[in-house]
Amino acid sequence: MNDRVDALERVRAAFERAGYTVAGVRELLGPMAGGALAREQIVPALRATSGNSPLEAAVRLFWLQVPVPESAFPEAEALVAAGLAERSGGELRALLHIEPLEGTDGSHLGHVVSDLKVRPGEGRALRPDHVVGAGGASASLAQLVIHRPVDNALDLGTGCGVQALHLRDRAARITATDLNPRALALARLSFALSGLKDVELLEGSLYEPVKDRRFDLIVSNPPFVISPGGGLVYRESGLPGDEVCRRLVGGAAERLTAGGWCQMLANWLHIDGVPWQERLAEWLPEGCDAWVVQRDVQDPAEYAELWLRDSCEVGSPEYAARYEAWLDYFERQRATGVGFGWITLRRTETDRPAVRIEELRHAVEQPVGAYVARILDGLTAARRFSTGCAQPLRTAVDIVQEQIGLPGAEDPERIVLRQRGGLRRAADVGTVAAALAGVCDGTIPLPPLLDAIAELTGMPARQVHDHAGAVLPELIADGFFEMP
Repeated sequence: MNDRVDALERVRAAFERAGYTVAGVRELLGPMAGGALAREQIVPALRATSGNSPLEAAVRLFWLQVPVPESAFPEAEALVAAGLAERSGGELRALLHIEPLEGTDGSHLGHVVSDLKVRPGEGRALRPDHVVGAGGASASLAQLVIHRPVDNALDLGTGCGVQALHLRDRAARITATDLNPRALALARLSFALSGLKDVELLEGSLYEPVKDRRFDLIVSNPPFVISPGGGLVYRESGLPGDEVCRRLVGGAAERLTAGGWCQMLANWLHIDGVPWQERLAEWLPEGCDAWVVQRDVQDPAEYAELWLRDSCEVGSPEYAARYEAWLDYFERQRATGVGFGWITLRRTETDRPAVRIEELRHAVEQPVGAYVARILDGLTAARRFSTGCAQPLRTAVDIVQEQIGLPGAEDPERIVLRQRGGLRRAADVGTVAAALAGVCDGTIPLPPLLDAIAELTGMPARQVHDHAGAVLPELIADGFFEMP
């Protein structure tokens, strides 16, 4: 064991000397080869890595998965001793896929170890306990997770350890769980190659490995794929429909400390005749503020095609039958589509937690984790807002006002408040809200401001106050105004 630990440390040092980071690979490949690689096309990347540098050897061997001469990588012996590569005819062949991982701020977090990728046309089937590397879903979750230091964090369903690495500078203690023993083994390699020590690794399903423990932060990129069979553990739980996500959400509150956060990705069924918002509302536990966001929806055929491509079944003899099985399954469920999105929960002691379930299909400022606390704070502030309250309001710093109308017209047809950052919402507002946006700086209580607006506009003061009371809660919840 000590020999392997030493070999892994030598490999880690060799990766560092070679500059095997996302930034280093991006610079090496250039935009064309990098873009092609994102589409799973490796030929341009092979052309861009035809030299003799250790970085080119690392990219070819562990990212592109093509053999390199033994002499190409300076720590060939260590690669073999660590079980990361094998010798064959004077060449090194990768046994595992190893790629650098970049933080949401562009920093280098380390390296993640996963099973070799199976690319379309190779004719190889994925093993049932296949472990995937970093991808779009894991990056989306990392962008969502709150930017706040915590004492202890749980990465539930860690896979190869991506989220735990993202938490390395945010959590004093990290526990990572997975149902798949192979995933835990590869996560351990990821942590060793990244210099991340003392992560607690536990095997088991859902919350079972941590039983009655509580955490300041729970993150999960679960096996949320809704399918007619649970053949691949990295994406399918074996539970029916969207049950795995419902159970994770429903069990979160009792595993969170006061003020603790749970943030996860999820898929959910759209059932004929049942609003998806109602289904998701039933998942939410008591005692938590909740923000649920639907980012995309696919119809059953699109969804089946996506995941059949993921498992490299396109073009196989079984493809048509498998496609039929997925469509039959969705028909039995009365499913009209599948939603994908984020779920954020925050443990609260209030009697009436704030809940918002919404759809946001447009691009938002990333990372969301940098301002997600403000979003939930806005939801809770909107609940306690009153125009008679002495507490002042403040216009959010990223708001601009647009006036839309015919050229030369005395009054605009529409006034729009727009967020230049964050969730980039836009809201049509009237004269009162627009005037408040121009004067609310967090120093003057709201009632005298509303009285002044009434005097300037000639509107009855009661009408101005009533209008503000009707529209401001939603504008506060949407982040246009804040209660400092």
